[in-house]
Amino acid sequence: MTKQSMKLVSWNVNGIRAVSKKGFHQWLDSEQPDILCMQETKAKSDQLDLSLTEREHYPVMDYNSAQRPGYSGVATWCSATAKPLSIRHGTGDNDFDNKYDIEGRVIQSHHRLGAIDFVLYNIYFPNGGASDERLRFKLEFYDDLLEILREQLKTQPNIIITGDFNTAHHEIDLARPKENLETSGFMPIERERLDSLEALGFRDAYRHFNPDLKDKYTWWSFRTAARARNVGWRIDYFYLTESLLPHLVAAEQLDQVEGSDHCPVSIAFKA
Repeated sequence: MTKQSMKLVSWNVNGIRAVSKKGFHQWLDSEQPDILCMQETKAKSDQLDLSLTEREHYPVMDYNSAQRPGYSGVATWCSATAKPLSIRHGTGDNDFDNKYDIEGRVIQSHHRLGAIDFVLYNIYFPNGGASDERLRFKLEFYDDLLEILREQLKTQPNIIITGDFNTAHHEIDLARPKENLETSGFMPIERERLDSLEALGFRDAYRHFNPDLKDKYTWWSFRTAARARNVGWRIDYFYLTESLLPHLVAAEQLDQVEGSDHCPVSIAFKA
């Protein structure tokens, strides 16, 4: 891609050390996104071999790891043409970061493509399925992030949010919606948070091009061999502000790529 265009890929890898043994490097050499955002890395950078910390194509390889070993974590890799103007763990809001950064859930980076200046959030949203307490934690995470975005939009109109949102938004976004209305990940109270995100002016990039396409998912349970039967959920997204939609040229779900219980998702846009 030229400097006037950019490809971004996001993937919940369900353990970067595990996926690196399942064709990850070959896939990356073929795909070569300008920016790769990963979630659920489950490792600290000092636990990784050089293939996951030093790559010629990605001079910036930033990891935000959870304090708890083998848990959560995000990573953002940037090519030379997408080298960030700045990059930091968390959002920059002290209250938010003090509360959530212990779990290594957010990397924020600032980029420029041609005349377009944009902020990219790589986020691993909490899973609310373990307990009522974790569901409350997830909802608080959404609410606190929404407040930060509301303020940031006053001065920065170009924002991209990507990652594992751990929430399917609409019935079209999972194989069995009626059976999961009381399951965390599709509860009305969770889906309302995505409604609120859209009310701020964010748009689901994949649905921008595929508003009615069914049976397209990004996560399938390992436990039930769900992927072979395509009994899945669409919970991995690129959301971007309306100001960026005229520059968006593609949004895909790379559901042929294996190695995790999630598949990668991608967008491409031009200046």
